[in-house]
This record gives sequence, structure tokens and C-alpha cells, in this order.
Amino acid sequence: MATDSLSDRRWERLRRSLIEQIRDRGIGDLEVLQVFDRVPRHLFLPESVHNRAYEDAPLPIGFGQTASQPSLQALYLQTLQLQPHDKVLEIGTGSGYQTALLAHLADHVYSIERVRELSVRARAALDALRISNVALLVGDGTIGWTRYAPYDAILVAAAAPSVPAALVDQLAPGGRMLIPLGDRAEQQLTLVRKREDGSIEQEEITACTFVPLLGRFGWPA
Repeated sequence: MATDSLSDRRWERLRRSLIEQIRDRGIGDLEVLQVFDRVPRHLFLPESVHNRAYEDAPLPIGFGQTASQPSLQALYLQTLQLQPHDKVLEIGTGSGYQTALLAHLADHVYSIERVRELSVRARAALDALRISNVALLVGDGTIGWTRYAPYDAILVAAAAPSVPAALVDQLAPGGRMLIPLGDRAEQQLTLVRKREDGSIEQEEITACTFVPLLGRFGWPA
């Protein structure tokens, strides 16, 4: 028990250090910073990278995928300005860490992952933390999840050559989507807003590099 307590305090110190790094990178939204304190990142990562869990860096999670850099995830959350009543679609569950962050900020989260093993791992971590407002699906994220549409916010955690039309269709009027757009080498994180008349406007946020979004409306597998 004493060993567990020491370990918990160590993780807590590392988590607080990460939050300071995130703040230093320009994230000032208090609610966003608080959820990073509430969700233990190491529980969502393979044991082989536990010692790096609270670095502000992307980390490998297997199957050619990575867990995104925490400060970039914080930028996603700050830019989306999620509300407690929001329904969110996440494309690219990955480790499930960002899914957990979303679950603390929004009412319901629907997350799609094309790699079944990653989805299973993410569900186990979410269940261990008793996060119950998340539904997971294994499939092609570029076609979205029409059953629960429309969504107030859509978060795409992989790089697309263009905005998938299916995701625009599932975005509620007044909704917003964050998606990396560009080629396979480099992209611009782009905020897409859907106007009440159904038209969209786009705003580039920052340069970024993500794994490719594979699927019908993304890059070919």
C-alpha cells in the first residue's frame, strides 16, 4: 500500500509538471488544464513508454500509430471550446487518452478507431477509470458515425488531404471540426465551422504532423 501511495505521488508530480509545460505553450483555458490533471496519461500507454508518459511529446502505441503530443491535444480542446451539453465525434481513438479528456468536457463522446486492438485497449483503460459517457466503434472514421449525428464538435486525430464530406454532413449547424489538412508529410491544423445555412468556413490554426487518415474519404490504405 505504501509503495502504491509513493507511486501515485510520483505520477501526480509528473502530471503537474506536464501541465506547466502545456501552460507555457500558451494554453490558458483553466477547464482544459484541469482535465489534464484528472486523467492519468500513463494508464493509456504501453508499459514500454510509461517512463515517458508525462513528456510533452508524441509516443508510439503500436500498429504504426502514436499518442499525440499533449500540448497539441490541449490546443485541440481549447480551440473547440467544448460545452457540457456537447455531443462530440472523435476520429482516431488511438490510445483513448484524448477520448478520456473529451469525456470530462462534453456530455457524450463517440469515437472511431480503425485498429481493433487499439480500440479494445482504449475501452479497458476507460472502464478502469469508470468513464461511462463514451461509445467506441471499430471502422472507417472518414465516413463518420451517422447513427448519433449531428455532432456539436468533431475532432479528427489524423491527417486528411481534404475535409471529408461525410463528416461535414454530420456536423450540426453552428458546429465546429478540427482536422489536420495537407499531404502525408506536413499539415495545417484547420478549424472548420459549419454555418447555419450549411456552408463552411475554414481557419488555419497551426502547422502540425499527424499519421495519415486512411479510408474512403481520406488516404488509400
